[in-house]
Amino acid sequence: MDMTELGRRGLVLLGCGKMGSAMLSGWLARGLSPQGVWVIDPNPSDWLRETGVQINTALPDAPAIVIVAVKPQMMGDALPVLAAMGNGETLFVSVAAGTPLARFAHVLGAQTPLIRAMPNTPAAVGRGITAIIGNEHAGAAQMDLAEALLSAVGQVVRLERESQMDAVTGLSGSGPAYVFHLIETMAAAGEAQGLAPDLALQLARATVAGAGALAEAADETPTQLRINVTSPNGTTQAALEVLMEPETGFPALLARAVKAATERSKELSRD
Repeated sequence: MDMTELGRRGLVLLGCGKMGSAMLSGWLARGLSPQGVWVIDPNPSDWLRETGVQINTALPDAPAIVIVAVKPQMMGDALPVLAAMGNGETLFVSVAAGTPLARFAHVLGAQTPLIRAMPNTPAAVGRGITAIIGNEHAGAAQMDLAEALLSAVGQVVRLERESQMDAVTGLSGSGPAYVFHLIETMAAAGEAQGLAPDLALQLARATVAGAGALAEAADETPTQLRINVTSPNGTTQAALEVLMEPETGFPALLARAVKAATERSKELSRD
């Protein structure tokens, strides 16, 4: 289904916060007609009003797809709205954290095609990565449609089973916050060694952004890239001996952090 056909059949976006806005911006840039988009949002932004999409109006009877982009704490209010749209044909794609497919199926009906997705915040600049998993009623064409739509904000990967979504949440869903914390702690460490705060922050930001871009573009693995920049008995090796210390270094620390986020995701799914 191309953007013209999708616009004709209709796309409904439930919730238009940062993630919803990023996705909508990408879809419109790819040629989706604003007249074929319905947005339900209690507090529409000025930007949303200027897009030309239909905001908080009567919805089409059987849209091609409904994107659920509300925050987890708003899901209770959103589900009754969704129940009115379940028809067995419309595809529902949820980017809401902590809400399993079974909960949507309970509200929308067991035969409803459903896809659960976990994007991350770099989607706001088109550099996100989203993991998706569908239920047994989401066919190949519908999975392709969801992937095409979500690729507007970055890469898309498909999971083998829904239980993997908790680990995805712990790694890439929450992961940008880990990187932001790395930047702020690197800057603080540079400042402690005598750099001006603004200069330390500039160096930390550019270093993390540049290293990430290199890791993504290079043919070598991150392990090999690390080796490439580590001279024997040099400054980098001195730092890595601290960072790679088995009990207190990055390996143990990040393993605990990702596990904690994964376990919390499991708890939220059970609430």
